[in-house]
Amino acid sequence: MILSNLEFIPWTKVDIHYWIVNWSTVRSKNVWRDIMAWFKNIFGWELKGYTELLEESRKEAIERMKAQAVELGANAILNIRFSTSSITAWAAEIYTYWTAVKLSKVA
Repeated sequence: MILSNLEFIPWTKVDIHYWIVNWSTVRSKNVWRDIMAWFKNIFGWELKGYTELLEESRKEAIERMKAQAVELGANAILNIRFSTSSITAWAAEIYTYWTAVKLSKVA
């Protein structure tokens, strides 16, 4: 499975353009991590709990992308985009969208 944030892959052509697919999740860490993050925020330290939260969400999004692409019959996912937004003081949304395609090599 080819994954790319490019709109095309050099030396390939798009045989089938399935459609734009999107996925969203809202997540929060546990209360203890939120309390620790509040203290770290005062001193300007990295909020590792939230960094981990976003990384877990991105990994889950990629796995769901692959599963949906396989289900459609695609062999590539192009133009991958991620967006993050704050939903509440304790929760964040990860939104991602991409294009599922079937590529073939150009001779």
